[in-house]
Amino acid sequence: MAPKLTRDEVIALYDKISNWGRWGKEDERGALNYITEQKRIRAAGLVRSGTVVSLALPLATEPAADNPTPVTHIMHQTGYDADEVRLMPYTADYFAISPHGHAVTHLDALCHVFWRGKMYNGFDATEVGSHGARKCAIDVAGDGIVSRGVLLDIPKVKNVQWVEPGDRIFPEDLDAAEKDHRVHVEEGDILLVRNGRARRRKTIGPWVTMHAMPGLDASCLQWLHDRKVAVLGSDSASDVVPSGYEGLSRPIHVGTLPVMGIHLIDNADLDALATTAERLGRYEFQFVMGPLVLKRGTASPVNPLGIF
Repeated sequence: MAPKLTRDEVIALYDKISNWGRWGKEDERGALNYITEQKRIRAAGLVRSGTVVSLALPLATEPAADNPTPVTHIMHQTGYDADEVRLMPYTADYFAISPHGHAVTHLDALCHVFWRGKMYNGFDATEVGSHGARKCAIDVAGDGIVSRGVLLDIPKVKNVQWVEPGDRIFPEDLDAAEKDHRVHVEEGDILLVRNGRARRRKTIGPWVTMHAMPGLDASCLQWLHDRKVAVLGSDSASDVVPSGYEGLSRPIHVGTLPVMGIHLIDNADLDALATTAERLGRYEFQFVMGPLVLKRGTASPVNPLGIF
């Protein structure tokens, strides 16, 4: 289906849904402010079976069509030469990770994307330089993100294995998933929208995701704003590719990060979460995630957990 809005309507929507100033002119946390202590306590009450599910992809060290910059993993001490270290034989390694893109499960900081030269809350794009980000960096989430997680499994309600690359998800699809799952997305929730990208990749193999990915149509932005979602995650990068809007290649990224201040989890693996949710008959759970405390960073690799 074609996009629901025109390009001008999407741009007008950005002004309508903006959260700039909602939590003060100096705020850098954005929609994380929706997560209160009471919200965390209620989320802890969702743990009943003790089942824990990781939502992260394995860190890939080999290049692929959707992974041009794989993780660099270097061993600088191995078991072959461990005995040469007399004090304590050991092994050790080094990792270098480029989190952005479509291969690493990561959390986008609010400084990652700009709209008209500004990041969230009106901070200027020049606050991010060779030194990193002076405003809205990833360490604003350094104390961790704990809340109620909600999964909306779109392939399940569409009765398909996955949403095809380039196909878009509309607000009515989110509504249909809520009805099917008997769950309602509420203020402060961590919303995870599964489109089946991870399953498709496991079944068919990687493809050039910069050219085509399943994801949300820009018309979903008003829905996300109305529900006061704290964090949005997906097994793709939330945006449908191509977007269908000339000059707006990633309208969901723009509408969430700089406009509403909603952090994004890109490239999660939601297959095991979907299987667990269907088996247990509930699509709400405690969500726990601890981003790396990287001062001035624009993102962090993450291993989000769903606890049932």
